Amino acid sequence: MRIAPPGHEDDFEINVIPLIDVMLVLLMFLVLTTTFSNSTRVRITLPEASAEAASTEGQELVLLIDREGRYYVGSSEVLNPSLETLRAALAQAAGNNRGQRVVLRADGRTPHQAVVTAMDALAQLGFANLQIATVPAEAGR
Repeated sequence: MRIAPPGHEDDFEINVIPLIDVMLVLLMFLVLTTTFSNSTRVRITLPEASAEAASTEGQELVLLIDREGRYYVGSSEVLNPSLETLRAALAQAAGNNRGQRVVLRADGRTPHQAVVTAMDALAQLGFANLQIATVPAEAGR
């Protein structure tokens, strides 16, 4: 039997290594399960659907999509409706000015995929100022 001298107490020690391990596992779980928000590449500014016309300051690039999904950059038609061809036509029309406003004018009955393809091509080229053209709503609707 061990007898300690009077006034000598055993040193109390807390082992924190298991606590650190548990905290690291919880931190990893939190980081891996958090959903990270992926901001969109193309910022869309939708104009108000009012009777007033939007101001047309500066130079703008007009991308028109008709009812059948055909693309028109400015006044010229893009013959092949693929993403690569549309991207090349937009790059040629815009030059190096990626900061200019792009007005997307799509027919109301245009297939949704055609509009998404146009927006994808604009995003890949680095255009950030996109406006979608609308017409005023009728009072009866």
